[in-house]
Amino acid sequence: MAIKMLIFDYRETEHKFFEENKFDNYDIKFFDFSLNKENLEKIPEEERNQASIISVFINSVLTKDVINSFKNLRAIATRSTGYDTIDKAACIQRNIALLNVQNYGETAVAEFTIGLIIGVARNIFKAVIDVKNKNFVEKSFVGRDLEKLTLGVIGIGAIGAAVCRLAHAFGMKILAYDLVEKNELIEKYNVNFTTLDFLARNSDVISLHVPYTGDNYHMFAKHEFDLMKDKSYFINVARGEVVDLKYLKENLDNGKILGAALDVVACATADCEGLVQKLEISSLECFENSKIVKELINMPNVVVTPHIAYESQDAIDYILRMTFDGISDFINGGSKNRVF
Repeated sequence: MAIKMLIFDYRETEHKFFEENKFDNYDIKFFDFSLNKENLEKIPEEERNQASIISVFINSVLTKDVINSFKNLRAIATRSTGYDTIDKAACIQRNIALLNVQNYGETAVAEFTIGLIIGVARNIFKAVIDVKNKNFVEKSFVGRDLEKLTLGVIGIGAIGAAVCRLAHAFGMKILAYDLVEKNELIEKYNVNFTTLDFLARNSDVISLHVPYTGDNYHMFAKHEFDLMKDKSYFINVARGEVVDLKYLKENLDNGKILGAALDVVACATADCEGLVQKLEISSLECFENSKIVKELINMPNVVVTPHIAYESQDAIDYILRMTFDGISDFINGGSKNRVF
């Protein structure tokens, strides 16, 4: 008998994988919308009752009520590393396994990060806008050579390490902050592991690559922005929740930060209700963040992209392969890719 599986957040870029790979042991239904409380009514009750496995992406918010609406659920496979939008206690209470995907898209995200750094340091994004508006004056596009800049990388997991390797190829001096130092990066790429304060104080470009744990909400806030060098740049391709956008905007306004590139922001396109519940913040704060994001989008020295750093076709295919490897292993009694 085929295993009943529902896949949410199904995107055009995932179609190719399922066209080229057949899963004869699965009865799969695809939904292009996210799984959350508001969308439950779009799923036939029979489908919910029969599903033993569901797969979601980062836009889905699985509260206790959402999880309990699936009567025979055995496993949730998130096609991401983070799982803070999934109610852990509700899963444990019903003995529902949670599977995730580790270390996906390190090459894609690292290359995207370097692209953003070049974009802000050379004023490429501003130049494109000015040319489109027929307002191009060469002196307004003067930038910096990367080999003259110090890059501060916060979070040295697989992605952060890949960023260090690429930055070294551009001749950048590299400072790193992480709980664990990596000797290979020190020996081969001259990476200097240091404190967060030292990194903030001495970096021309700061790039964030930390996972969101709940404990590091606004880890980069007023204190850290105050320490940053004048005429510096700020990059975030990690998680929006780790940055206090109010102080980023303040330092962009006063010219201390010359440019910023954000692939992730909090309370912009995500389900604000779900985010408020998970972060235990007020809806007013979420509203204020959304307002700041709109202002940032309209600034000529800021680029905001819709969480696409990981999104190369190669990375997407890898995510799907690892997702089904984990599911297959779980069905056979294993614990591969299992969070709990």
